[in-house]
Amino acid sequence: MYTALRLQRKLRSDEAEVTVVTPEPYMTYQPFLPEAAAGSISPRHVVVPLRRVLDKCRIVIGEAQRIDHSKRTATVSTLATADEGTGPREIEYDELVLAPGSISRALPVPGLADYGIGFKTVEEAIGLRNHVIEQMDIASSTRDPGVRDAALTFVFVGGGYAGVEALGELEDMARYAARYYHNIKPEDMKWLLVEASDRILPEVGPEMGVYTIRELRRRNIDVRLETRLESCENRVAVLSDGARFPTRTVVWTAGVKPHPILAATDLPKNERGRLACTAFLTVEGVEHAWAAGDAAAVPDITVPAGTAEGPGRECAPNAQHALRQAKVLADNLVHALRDEVLTEYAHKYAGSVASLGLHKGVAHVYGRKLKGYPAWLMHRAYHLSRVPTFNRKMRVLAEWTLSGLFKREIVSLGSLEHPRAEFELAAGGGHKAPPPNPAPNPPQDSQG
Repeated sequence: MYTALRLQRKLRSDEAEVTVVTPEPYMTYQPFLPEAAAGSISPRHVVVPLRRVLDKCRIVIGEAQRIDHSKRTATVSTLATADEGTGPREIEYDELVLAPGSISRALPVPGLADYGIGFKTVEEAIGLRNHVIEQMDIASSTRDPGVRDAALTFVFVGGGYAGVEALGELEDMARYAARYYHNIKPEDMKWLLVEASDRILPEVGPEMGVYTIRELRRRNIDVRLETRLESCENRVAVLSDGARFPTRTVVWTAGVKPHPILAATDLPKNERGRLACTAFLTVEGVEHAWAAGDAAAVPDITVPAGTAEGPGRECAPNAQHALRQAKVLADNLVHALRDEVLTEYAHKYAGSVASLGLHKGVAHVYGRKLKGYPAWLMHRAYHLSRVPTFNRKMRVLAEWTLSGLFKREIVSLGSLEHPRAEFELAAGGGHKAPPPNPAPNPPQDSQG
């Protein structure tokens, strides 16, 4: 989106036509997903409508299934493909910008495909919020201690930004919501963070990572390092340290992998499946092909050649690099069309900020380490400055202001995921069978 936005500003209408192929008609500002899940921001303010922002571009809502760069064609399946009955369409191009991002990296854990919940899209974030409140409703209404225990146990797998921020915000929200339940107390809920490595939030440094663990454990969140999820079959989370937790909530945030479309191209890739790129953001050894973001393996030229890290280090696949790469890519594409000199991408990593819930956070920016309220404030200020369009900035700021003056919303709108259920019942569809209950008498955690 940022590349197309800059291109439509810099290119004349008679110079080029910009076509954007995307499966969704909006761009998601992912750093705000945890706050959307906690109810601090409305879901519609986490996304940016492409047709409004890219008003000079041609928007095609669909998915690229194959890219044949030797022929300069992209095979695209649109929303109308099934109804047309003519199969996917081919779109010809002169210059290709490939920036599909990444997808969740799901490991072959038994039961994960059946019970796991991702946290990478706005739909998943809002679905998780509804799910957590629904579990509290189940726990409040059941007379079965086993069902109640499973409903109030929440397992998050992955100690990166997504996992820690989602856990911190949702635990904060659920603890607040518990005051409105006559038979649920915050201490009745179990929150677990499972991380395979020996630390969490590596981006903020070891010291802030240790502080984060201490802060989470102070809130009675069970943080387990060097631990893996072995299975979640039958709604029982089995960890590599032998612990077993009956649970109805397993949130999977254990890393990402390159988008599958990269494998369906004839472009060169590195050993991890990302596009091999130059510092000019062109695809290595190929003309008229460009890439940026998570899909691109861009060399980090800010690292001195004589250091221990040595040459060959790549830019981290994060939003900080992606936003800046988009700007350089658009400029270089314009330069290439006008036979001008290209510019290398060079950005030294400035640092990281992370939210751990309302008024809580950690930050490591330009060598300065912050924690607590100052870090949380910096987190909000930074992302408010980065969210695209003045419209969205003002809406987010207004919602933050109102949330500081009034109480949190604790409404679950889970029926949004099945909008036709009520009409199907009215039309004679009858009641649907309830989902299966957890396994009878599941084994309890041997570690207490």
